[in-house]
Amino acid sequence: MAQSAASHVDQGALSAIFDGTSTVAQPILQCVQVKPIAGQQGGPERYRVVFSDISNFVQSMLASQVNHHVHDGKLRKGVFIRLKAFQTNVVKNKKIIIVLDLDVLEELGECEKLGSPQALDSKPDDTGPHSTTIHTGGFYGSNAQAAPQQQSLPQRTTTSSSASHANIFPIEALSPYAHKWAIKARCTNKSDIKTWHNKNGEGKLFSVNLLDESGEIRGTGFNDQCDMLYDVFQEGGVYYITSPCRVQMAKKQFTNLNNDYELTFERDTLVEKAEEQNGVPQVRFNFTSIGDLQSVEKDTTIDTIGILKEVGETSQIVSKTTSKPYDKRELTLVDNSNFSVRLTIWGNSATTFDVMPESVIAFKGVKVSDFGGRSLSLLSSGSMTVDPDIDEAHKLKGWYDAQGRTDTFASHASMGSSMGAAGGRMDPVKSILQVKEENLGMSENTDYFTTKATIIYIKQENFAYPACLSADCNKKVVQDNDGQWRCEKCDRAHPKPEYRYIMSVNASDHTGQLWLSCFDPEGRMIMGMSADQLMELKENDDKAASDVFQDANCKTWIFKCRAKMDNFQDQQRVRYQVSGASPLNYSAECSKLAEMIKMYSME
Repeated sequence: MAQSAASHVDQGALSAIFDGTSTVAQPILQCVQVKPIAGQQGGPERYRVVFSDISNFVQSMLASQVNHHVHDGKLRKGVFIRLKAFQTNVVKNKKIIIVLDLDVLEELGECEKLGSPQALDSKPDDTGPHSTTIHTGGFYGSNAQAAPQQQSLPQRTTTSSSASHANIFPIEALSPYAHKWAIKARCTNKSDIKTWHNKNGEGKLFSVNLLDESGEIRGTGFNDQCDMLYDVFQEGGVYYITSPCRVQMAKKQFTNLNNDYELTFERDTLVEKAEEQNGVPQVRFNFTSIGDLQSVEKDTTIDTIGILKEVGETSQIVSKTTSKPYDKRELTLVDNSNFSVRLTIWGNSATTFDVMPESVIAFKGVKVSDFGGRSLSLLSSGSMTVDPDIDEAHKLKGWYDAQGRTDTFASHASMGSSMGAAGGRMDPVKSILQVKEENLGMSENTDYFTTKATIIYIKQENFAYPACLSADCNKKVVQDNDGQWRCEKCDRAHPKPEYRYIMSVNASDHTGQLWLSCFDPEGRMIMGMSADQLMELKENDDKAASDVFQDANCKTWIFKCRAKMDNFQDQQRVRYQVSGASPLNYSAECSKLAEMIKMYSME
């Protein structure tokens, strides 16, 4: 097996690649090592791979789009691969390959390392051991050492590049330690010019999203560079961007791209439109279906695609913080998960929107909100593409024409409508068992949740307290010797107090029981009368008051709660406080159950 496989390996190919004398377009090599690289937390996975052509070995870095070969278990030590697209470079006197595409040749099997390959950058008189370690600081900034010296090397990819831009870097290889570089990338999004005014002065900026085969990066031009470059960049165009250009840590609050770094254009940054507009990806999506939005965390940035079902009118809101007006338009999207979602577009995108219903629209960079269950908002750095020529769009259009046009669609808003009735905030819906198993309230932070539960017992002792009559006070008052009720906070005395509820309620669902603390607004809803009325009833007819408590049992409510650690008699416990309650909306509950049944494809 080893001899047969060895006959397929292109011996000497690695040396020829770096010498510029290679005649093999896609060399076959053996993988002799695969190791993950510790990168920045939250950043994309990185893998270091060592390839051998039997004569030499070279260290390589996988572009993120090739990682799936490792995840699938196909790219591992001992297998053979065909190198289809790559870039070469030298970092800290080490020759490396950045792999953009490869095929694992499973038919050649796998075996131990063939031959005794030598490090490609070793010298003839170097008889010491050869290091196979590559420092990621030269690429990804995780090693704060002096900037490595780099040299221009022949490049080989599946795309053509101008001879005047020989040292083309893949975007994924850019870092603060790289210099004398150029990238060839497509402008997938260009923002409007934005201005700012603060105590330090005023200015303006714009930003672009740049894409090549290896990844995406955001570039920003300020002031003079804004004036110089704004009209140069056009969405969809391909450009050469040549250093000097600052590479720095990305400000994640301003970008939706999966890159640890971003570019800032400088005075001498060179931006040229490429003669070859092909060979660079148009746009890269990572779609989340509309049906899966319920499992996506709030404030996450995603890509989605759907059929435009409805188009709302343009409206305007005024920002509470800046007092500036903003135009908005709400769209309704559906997809073959049989869910719909409301998506809001803003500004010029809203006022100039002119897309026909039933078109397919792909959105890149939309923010997930929990308003109304689940809704989406197109970020200023995001983009939308109408009827894109991609497989997902063709499949979606085919489904809609075949059956989707007559389907009915569930909405995330209706899935949570009965819960939202308890108050404005959409907190996660939990069963009582989930509240306990997830230890809600056990951390330093307050946890919020919504639950549907039935009251099974209300403590009749100390269900209310005497409160101050002063507006917005509600503090407890104490009766003095003169029969007056005195408030320490207001320093005032009142002839009588106003009783307010402070109830302990035991509520139950199909998973367990929970003690809830309810205050006056919720107590009035549950008991059907004010605490003053109930207290007067209790003083005059104790049995009638007990009947009121009894009547309040066995009723189901939607409770909005907060869970927080509390100290009671020198012991810590979790206190579950009700911040809102509403009776069941039976129509909404039936709709929700029908939609849940539909999700399980049950008739």
